[in-house]
Amino acid sequence: MRLFLQWTIIIPTLAWILFFSGLVHDSSIFQVVASVLLILSVMSAVHHSEIIAHRVGEPYGTIILAIAITVIEVSIIISLMISGGKEAVSLARDTVYSATMLILNGIVGLCLFIGGLKHHEQKFSKHSVIIALVSLISIVVFTLVVPTFTKSAQGSYYSSPQLMFASVACLVIYGCFLFAQTSRHRNYFLTTEIKEDHPSLQVNNRVLVLSLVFLLISLGIVVLLAKTLSPTIESIITSYHLPLTLVGVIIAAIILLPESIAAIIAARSNKLQVSLNLSLGSALASIGLTIPSVALVCFIYDMEIILGLDIKSIILLGLSVFTVMLSLSSGRTNIVYGVVLLVNLFAFIFLIIYP
Repeated sequence: MRLFLQWTIIIPTLAWILFFSGLVHDSSIFQVVASVLLILSVMSAVHHSEIIAHRVGEPYGTIILAIAITVIEVSIIISLMISGGKEAVSLARDTVYSATMLILNGIVGLCLFIGGLKHHEQKFSKHSVIIALVSLISIVVFTLVVPTFTKSAQGSYYSSPQLMFASVACLVIYGCFLFAQTSRHRNYFLTTEIKEDHPSLQVNNRVLVLSLVFLLISLGIVVLLAKTLSPTIESIITSYHLPLTLVGVIIAAIILLPESIAAIIAARSNKLQVSLNLSLGSALASIGLTIPSVALVCFIYDMEIILGLDIKSIILLGLSVFTVMLSLSSGRTNIVYGVVLLVNLFAFIFLIIYP
């Protein structure tokens, strides 16, 4: 463990040094190196999140990872909004929508598929899923659907009072979800699997603090490198005459990699409850924290922000939520549900390429 822990400390540190040296901006060779370091930093983040989860227990471990990634994602969105640009008005909507579709169809779909492939059928607490999905549906409708049909402002905008109400609603719902997950109904979110003893994994307070610090360091460099490499990704996409919207999807996928890997590892280990805690909790955190933060920036800088989706996107989002609800309604899952969700994900990407 000591060697691996040292490795997961050295790699993010080297990535930060490379990033601030400026070499990643000037040389294609160093951009390749930066891409490798990005993937290794993702692995480092997953490792540190597993140590934290082992130390603090569930569901606190998954909450820490989900909120840490969301906070860094929000900071990047806000920095891009303040810097300006035509895309800034729809940046939060596109990022939240892409992240939600990737989580519901991609992460949950892969977990159900891989878990079903190895274990045939997996069990989980349907009460925890109902709490998460009820909260998620309400937040999604308030933030991404209702603005398309309001009349106070022309277009897919909220008026200032409406945006304030939606922000407060997000915080209230997400806060109540966290209260249920960590206190009132914490037993719903606990895994029923037999815990294996890992004598080699002795997590004391010193290791816990170190992992917390390097989890944030790893996540930070993942986001910064993804943002830095986005022009390269954009040039590759434009060279193949593909829509630029794919850039946002790819960047969102890179940011979600730590959560994705952690959730898939848990599903493969027959701990589907942990996977669902992480994936659905991440979707809630992504919207519940992003929209209020973005709304605050809009009030401070007197900016307008597009939140409402078009009809096609609303239909795809509704299909995804409805499919996840049906797939997780019985407390048991199998490979078929995973395949259907992955097909929904491919349809989302396909319709971006061929709108």
